[in-house]
Amino acid sequence: MESVLVFAPHPDDDIIGCGGSLARHIHVGDRISVVYMTSGEAGSLSIPPQELMRIREEEAHQATALMGITDLLFLHNPDGFLEYSKNNLDRLIAIIRSYKPVRVYVPHILETVPDHQVSHRLVVEACRRAAGPWFQENGESPWSVNHILGYEVWTPLQNIGCCVNISDFINLKIEALRMHKSQLENIRYDEAIRSLNRFRGIMTGQGEYCECFQIIQAQL
Repeated sequence: MESVLVFAPHPDDDIIGCGGSLARHIHVGDRISVVYMTSGEAGSLSIPPQELMRIREEEAHQATALMGITDLLFLHNPDGFLEYSKNNLDRLIAIIRSYKPVRVYVPHILETVPDHQVSHRLVVEACRRAAGPWFQENGESPWSVNHILGYEVWTPLQNIGCCVNISDFINLKIEALRMHKSQLENIRYDEAIRSLNRFRGIMTGQGEYCECFQIIQAQL
């Protein structure tokens, strides 16, 4: 049984990028926690930000609960203005040392959305710092993450480090993704992601549907 920590810039990025892999983790009894860097309150031209924040957090609860994930943490950074800052690093180091994950998921390094880029930088650096004998204000017990994987959301990977067969979980992934109704009203990315996962399966030959990742860190 592994402890898995997922960092998502916005509610729904976790399901888009690694929802099938998370369903596999749950299937084998792993413990999963999801950290949302923002609550996606900028994701509508018609719904006021505070109302949309509430809606999107509820959608995140519904989507993850469908897969059997209940431990969610919302950091409430401003959507679209996520900062690489000491405050955010401190919070992430403390979370990593507290949760002690064996595996971490985060958007890959070449994602084009700014919040995704900053999330990647923050998480990778926080994992590095959490592993060392420094920063006692963020927890006194260092923790080293064995595996850090970068998932694809809006920017498909050019160089694939590993591929996971999610064929048995693709329907659950898409059903969970459709819980994010406020976002699907504008862009039918549930269909886009199903197609991407099908493409990955065909082109890698690893399964009917697959999720692909950048390997950021891997330890035996």
